[in-house]
Amino acid sequence: MKDILKKMSNLINVKTIVTLLLTIVFCILALKSIINGEQFLVIFTTVIAFYFGTQHEKNNTDKNE
Repeated sequence: MKDILKKMSNLINVKTIVTLLLTIVFCILALKSIINGEQFLVIFTTVIAFYFGTQHEKNNTDKNE
């Protein structure tokens, strides 16, 4: 149970909030046909790759210390 609470608290940081907000905004833009599917895919892939890349790097740094 403590692990779950710790993971939930770790989700609430600036990078996570920005990533989630960007995802929501671009989903809305795609659904309203303001951007097309290809543009959405490029943007979403970039945002998610950055988010998971920084999380992976942070985890590697934490393990090395």
